[in-house]
Amino acid sequence: MPATNRPGRSCSVTRCLLWLVRCSGRLPLRWVRALGAGFGLMLYACVPSRRHVVRTNLQLCFPHWSPEEVARQTRQTFIYFAQAWLDRGWMWFSPPDVTLERIRLVGAVHELDGDAPTLIFTPHFVGMDAGWVALTQQLPRKFTTIYAAQANKVVDDWILKGRQRFGTGRPFDRLEGLKPVLAALRAGEPLCLLTDMNYEPLDSVFVPFYGVTAATVPSLSRVARLGRAKVIAMITRITPEGYEVEITPAWPDFPTQDLVADTVQMNQRLEAYIDVSPAQYYWVHKRFKDQPEGVAPPY
Repeated sequence: MPATNRPGRSCSVTRCLLWLVRCSGRLPLRWVRALGAGFGLMLYACVPSRRHVVRTNLQLCFPHWSPEEVARQTRQTFIYFAQAWLDRGWMWFSPPDVTLERIRLVGAVHELDGDAPTLIFTPHFVGMDAGWVALTQQLPRKFTTIYAAQANKVVDDWILKGRQRFGTGRPFDRLEGLKPVLAALRAGEPLCLLTDMNYEPLDSVFVPFYGVTAATVPSLSRVARLGRAKVIAMITRITPEGYEVEITPAWPDFPTQDLVADTVQMNQRLEAYIDVSPAQYYWVHKRFKDQPEGVAPPY
């Protein structure tokens, strides 16, 4: 077949897979989770490169774990990852009463009352899209976030449509810059900020994460100061009934004038959130890819 036909064929396969995810949302939740567990174990077995990344991350962050515990948590990470992906079928396309029943918004939800500028630290737990659904469906405010476009246009369109299903969420493209984001934040639209990944090293500072040097963007502190916003966190965890989305109280004395100290504090708080259920964090990411000059990455 001519090479020019391959992109179209790839798009067709992608649409078929996404349609299957959507159809799975009609199944009882226990069936969806069982399918996700099977899919996760298949990924664990068939994608050794990512298995190595997860195992390396866990060995670095939890050096006290035995090899057997690292292996168990690595498998569980793949299971949670796959279950969260399949759950998008019902989160984005099921009747609204289904998401209301399965996604519980708990904790200091009162922090989102009113119209005070509010910055929501949103770490990369595998179920974080359930948090966005909870905010945009269950609360009256408009919410914003910064969105990085997916390389696959079909997947990109599918994700954007799902994340805007309740109409109160506005994802800003990263290419738009910070000016419209700050304007919305100051106008009272809470901003979900995902600052816990290894992004562009030139924009990062090297601070500890579980005692390991990690390139970390200091945007949480910077944007909070520029937007004159309080900072809270949103932690999303998979449960047998669906998801629990926890809103934390506002962080005291944050931000300060010290970007590095604030970023250290952010990582320390993140560690405490992860420790509750370590395998639900997005360990498939190469968190320690960029290191100071002369230090080799661990992968």
